[in-house]
Amino acid sequence: MYKVALFNQIPKESLNLFSNEKYELIYKETAEADGIVMRSMDIHDMQFSKQLKAIARSGIGTNNIPVERCAEEGIVVFNSPGGNSNAVCELTFMALVMSSRKVVDSIDWTKSIESDVVNEVEKGKSQFVGPELKGKTLGVIGLGNVGHLVANLGIKLGMDVIGYDPYISVKNALGLSWDVQYTDDVNELFRKSDYISLHVPYNNETKNYINSDNIDMMKNGVHILNFARAGLINEDDLIEALESGKVAHHVTDLPNERLIKTKNVDCIPHLGGSTPEAENNCAEMAVTQLTEFLEKGNIHNSVNFPECSMDRQHDTKRVVVLNKNIPNMINVITSVLAKYNLNIMGMVNKSNDKYACNIIDVRGDIEEEQLKEMEINPGILRVMLIK
Repeated sequence: MYKVALFNQIPKESLNLFSNEKYELIYKETAEADGIVMRSMDIHDMQFSKQLKAIARSGIGTNNIPVERCAEEGIVVFNSPGGNSNAVCELTFMALVMSSRKVVDSIDWTKSIESDVVNEVEKGKSQFVGPELKGKTLGVIGLGNVGHLVANLGIKLGMDVIGYDPYISVKNALGLSWDVQYTDDVNELFRKSDYISLHVPYNNETKNYINSDNIDMMKNGVHILNFARAGLINEDDLIEALESGKVAHHVTDLPNERLIKTKNVDCIPHLGGSTPEAENNCAEMAVTQLTEFLEKGNIHNSVNFPECSMDRQHDTKRVVVLNKNIPNMINVITSVLAKYNLNIMGMVNKSNDKYACNIIDVRGDIEEEQLKEMEINPGILRVMLIK
């Protein structure tokens, strides 16, 4: 029986995916388990037991998990891409309207009226006039699970949409409206857009992606939205542009001490995925990915190991080996299998820049302790036997 620890509040519907015959659920924050399902808890300082094989994050961000350390300890980390895409898309479009029509400021002003509300509203509403979205140009940077939905919705609302994503997947490319103007020059998007929406991950390549250099290229009065990750926009440059009027408005789902005090910035308290539907979708993905790995060794949507899966061969035992992507690993693995006269009935090997996964179906008598001989090699991170 597998032990799975549940961190944070996980929707009950998704927990029904755990078989009572195969899983014991632990409702406390412990690494003494085969797997962990979690959301936002920060576990960078947690010490992991050798028993822990996988961590499944209900959500896409994994900055609260020591992903690299997990890989070195042979722990597969999963996330849930796409589970909250529709929720984030809807909030992004609410933000477009908010930024264009000065909705937040107008509501705050209306609430401040102490008497004769009807007449005061009619006299004062002109200060909140703002343009319609129809006919304006929306630039979408990042056409992934959320970005391609935002681009398509922009088309449906009558906007001209320019999309940029040098890493767009085939699936999202096929789902993109034919009316979206795709560009391979992000500077073209900066120059032409009235509204710019960011939907890219945060990494060394995208840190300060929006800065004074490309803000200078933008139209005067551009609106910038960030519903992706903190750190994508250079805040000093953004605030200077807001003060000068170069940027008319900024809406973000990632508030901090500076932004909440800056004029013409609307900060939403990280509500992108905060819908019952999104939370349940993400949790179901996390649970499914965890059980698929523990029961079959298959890896889908891992952030530290490559995609790797294989249909189970009939009447076999399954050996799963996680290792560093260095030479001679296949020989190390197969030599131990040969030592115990195991016949390989099926095998798949997948790797990324740093790590690799091997799934091998064998026939013959073998126990997990014998397979542990592989772990003597420093390049082997974990060996699992699934009977």
